[in-house]
Amino acid sequence: MNDLKKNKTPINSHIIILGYMACGKSSVGKYLEKQTNLKFIDLDEIIERSEDMTISNIFKSKGEVEFRKIENKILIETLNSSETSIISLGGGTPCYFNNMNLINSNSKNVFFLNTPNEILSKRLYLEKDSRPLISHFSSLSQIKEFVSKHIFERTKFYNMAAHKIYAREKKIEEISNEIIAIIS
Repeated sequence: MNDLKKNKTPINSHIIILGYMACGKSSVGKYLEKQTNLKFIDLDEIIERSEDMTISNIFKSKGEVEFRKIENKILIETLNSSETSIISLGGGTPCYFNNMNLINSNSKNVFFLNTPNEILSKRLYLEKDSRPLISHFSSLSQIKEFVSKHIFERTKFYNMAAHKIYAREKKIEEISNEIIAIIS
């Protein structure tokens, strides 16, 4: 197994994981944390702590525009942190302001977890109540339609990542080992 702790490979920039909702960013980040000597940071969790409310409640009470401003501010603070970390971004983070340029200028270890729409739609249908952008949809077909349109709009930003991992139905360990192999 590729293990950066054993190999002592120096990592001199953040490992940044991006992709659409439910592609596995947080799970991969947590797994990588165990395989490296790096701290895992979930940007959405940092936002929730800073605002003392869930992402869903921020969307409801402040609206998406205000949420994106908060997200941008916290992204900048996180990227400027002196501690090299594994950072999982929210699905929309790369698509607003100049976030993708900031991300790419702060790290060469930027990974897009490219997961098929069909897989994402099924995962999201099961957890739709905790996802503010899709919580109002009642059927899997509505979510599939939304996801397909949304990903079409976001893919140009996701594709700006230095590395693309074709996640499909791979296990978290497989995706993480691909990332470790690229960094090593």
